[in-house]
Amino acid sequence: MLDGLLTTPGLLADETENDARAHLLELCRLFHGPIFASIQTLDAAGAYRDGKELAKLSDQIVVQLPLVEDTLGAMRRLHADGVRVASTHVFNAAQALVAVRAGASAVVVSIDRLDAAGHDGIATVRDIRSAFEHSHAECDIIGLNPASPTQFTACAIAGADAAAVSGDQCRAFLVHPLTDRGIDQFLGDVARLRRSWPGF
Repeated sequence: MLDGLLTTPGLLADETENDARAHLLELCRLFHGPIFASIQTLDAAGAYRDGKELAKLSDQIVVQLPLVEDTLGAMRRLHADGVRVASTHVFNAAQALVAVRAGASAVVVSIDRLDAAGHDGIATVRDIRSAFEHSHAECDIIGLNPASPTQFTACAIAGADAAAVSGDQCRAFLVHPLTDRGIDQFLGDVARLRRSWPGF
């Protein structure tokens, strides 16, 4: 069901004690889609070096770079080298357009952080999609952490190509009061059927 895996330095730190590289290699072995992995430094030379090292792990790796002035040059160089890059910390359409010009193949928009800061995360996704369409930019939009099934759906309708959610969030999307009632009725009907049709 997954289109890709999105990691963060925090998630990798929680999952690995010493060897994040080995953990990423194991993810590449277990999962055959794109795996988004972040650089660890923000200066231009360090960001480029980190990106090249990550890209060496597997063709599946998409290098994530925070969108700040110092990483723009690294993003452009990595793109020129054939490395797929994604831009994180994108919070408006202007930033998204700058990321595309620098070579990003995807922008990651933090729905939860925008909403927490008093902005409308879904409206931001909609604005970015509109800006991309008007400028003929070929770049995916990834909505990060939509908070509810309604917001997840709104993210898709607004034009996001994907939404990054945790396993717990994904399971929560399956929960609905009418599903519970429907399952109760289904189980009751099955029990009645079995009484009238013992061999079934």
